[in-house]
This record gives sequence, C-alpha cells and structure tokens, in this order.
Amino acid sequence: MEWYAGRIAGKAGITVNKEELWGSLHKKVNVMAEKMGNKSPHVAFDGIYDDMRIDWWTSGFWPGMLWIMHEMTGDPSFRERAWDWDASLEQCMVSNSNLHHDVGFQFLPTAVIKYKLTGDADARRRGIQAANFLAGRFNLAGRFLRAWNQDKTGWAIIDSCMNLSLLFWAAEEIQDPRFRHIAAAHADTVLEHFIREDGSVRHIVSFDPETGAFLEALGGQGHSPESGWSRGQAWALYGMANVFRYTGDIRYLHAAKRVAHYFLASLPEDAVPHWDFRTGNAEGEPRDTSAAACAASGLLEIAKHVATPERELYDRAALRIMAALAGSYASFDDKTEAILREGTGNKPAGQNIDVGLIYGDYFFVEAAAKLNGWQGSIF
Repeated sequence: MEWYAGRIAGKAGITVNKEELWGSLHKKVNVMAEKMGNKSPHVAFDGIYDDMRIDWWTSGFWPGMLWIMHEMTGDPSFRERAWDWDASLEQCMVSNSNLHHDVGFQFLPTAVIKYKLTGDADARRRGIQAANFLAGRFNLAGRFLRAWNQDKTGWAIIDSCMNLSLLFWAAEEIQDPRFRHIAAAHADTVLEHFIREDGSVRHIVSFDPETGAFLEALGGQGHSPESGWSRGQAWALYGMANVFRYTGDIRYLHAAKRVAHYFLASLPEDAVPHWDFRTGNAEGEPRDTSAAACAASGLLEIAKHVATPERELYDRAALRIMAALAGSYASFDDKTEAILREGTGNKPAGQNIDVGLIYGDYFFVEAAAKLNGWQGSIF
C-alpha cells in the first residue's frame, strides 16, 4: 500500500502509527501469554479471560495469535506456547466432545498453520483429519454443512463461510477435489440463501434435511430473521473473499464486495459497528468490536484481489476501522489480558455483552500483521 504513509486515520482526531501499533501488540501478547498460561479463552470480563473447555469453538484463536506473532517476530517463545494446541484438540476427535461446524476455527489456527510454518507431519495429519470431519457434515440434499449438533439437522449458519478454508486447504494438500467440491457447494448455498440482494446477510437458514428444501431464516444471534447481524456480515465478506482466493470464481468476489459495501454503508461515524445494523434504533445499542476487527481483516483480503484503482476503497476502509479500534476500544496495558473492549457475543440471549472476545483480539492482531507486511494466511 504505497499510498499509505504509516499513519492510520480514523474518526476526527484519531490516528495511529502502524509500526507503533504492532509494537504495542507485540508487548501486549507477551503480557497475555504470561498471564493466561494454558487457558483456552473465550470471554474476558473486566479484561480477564475465562478458561473454556478445549472443544469450545473459540479454542483455536489464542494459539493462532501466537503463531502469527512467531512468524512476524521470530520469537521462539510464541512457537513454544502454540506448539501443543493441535495435539490437545486432536483428543476431541477420539473422546466425547462437542466438535461441530467450527473445526476450521479450531484447526486452521493450530494444526494447519503449524504445518505450513514448520512442516510438522502430525500437524498435517490432524488438519486433514479435521477436514474429513467437516466434510462429513455435508448434507447432499441441501448442499450445506450442517451447523451444531443435537436436533438441528437442517440448520446452516453464515459462520461456516470462514471454515471452508479448511476444506480448500485439504483439497490442495492431498490432491483430492472432493473437499473442494463440498466447500464450493456450501458457498453456492450461501450465495443463494444467505446473502440478500442488498448485501445484508442472514445468520441461520433452516432446510428440510431430507429434501434440502428451504424452510425459513432464523434470527440466531441477530436482531431478527431479516436483520443484519454485524459479525455475520464480517464472516460473510471475509469468507467469500477466501472462497474466491481458492477458486478464482468471480461470483464469490462479487458477493464479498456486496456484503462489504453493505457493512461499510451501515457503520456509525466512528467506524465500529453496533451488534446489528437493523435494530430499528441504534441509540443505546452495544457495539461489537469483534465484528469490526474481523471485517477489517476481511477488507484487506478483498483488497488483494481487486484492481489497483479499486483497492484503495477497501484498504482505506480497513485502516479507518483499525484506527477507531486502536484509538478508542483497545487496551495495551499490562494489567488486563483482553485487547479489545465492547465486544458483543449473543445479544438476543443476553450473553457476553460489552466484553472482550478472543476472536475479536485474534482478528485485530491478524489485521495489524497484514498492515505490517505479513504475507501469510490462516483462513
């Protein structure tokens, strides 16, 4: 981004130097590592992360941050702390666990990136095993990856866009196109049933698991079935950009851009979204910094795939969001573990509102790494 002179401009009065931001994050992640130890974090209350079970869907984000830090800095301590996570996750494959559609969120930032960076054969095996597990959730009748477990046999969710990269990676790694066919089929279902004409996105779609027929849209973590849950928008814009990267099919890039345009047009003045773009009245509604961070990283992915005159739109949008997060929503001190404040987990359920969220922190670090020259990818 030659036009970028080193300072990220956000809302009036907020700028941040990208190198200084990375330096602050380097120090902060060191603090997190010392404070959190072997915790598997999800939610931070008052800046301190909880410790979830290893099969919880967020268990890959913390080790993913460590691997990015290792690749960017060469510091072996980050590698050492990240090394055993994929082995721990593998035990969920052979024991009673609640693994589901989010194995991409768990094994891409652990096993797959570990294999890419170190060539570790066990990490490769674990990544392929996870891809097999995810492929096994494909419903041929409806051409979708089944969400969750228990009785939700016909449900699919927008979050799975981000997990498709696990299947595309496996297809390339072992030269087996079945994984690619499944991923593309689910992506086509997203194009048909999740992404609306105006670029807004549904969270949950219910299909008849026997016939594959569309039944209904469900609100899920959004305000309503026809609202615009901001984190779902971020999953979709980033996920569709990734599908384009793997397939070269322009339909997916067009979809990513359409979702991105809706997201950007709906942002408040300070560029950090409320938890849903269609609540009727945004005043008093909580923000979701995790949606902002994920969208920023996804916008930088879109920027890689468009022509130079267009690229600046997505780069500048990502920079604006990152400036707002760094200037008004981030904590770089050594007293807390979480980086970003004001994340919203599940507003309709009244869960995890105005908290730190590990996936928000992950995507903030990932986007900052991209701004500082990181050429790798996890998703």
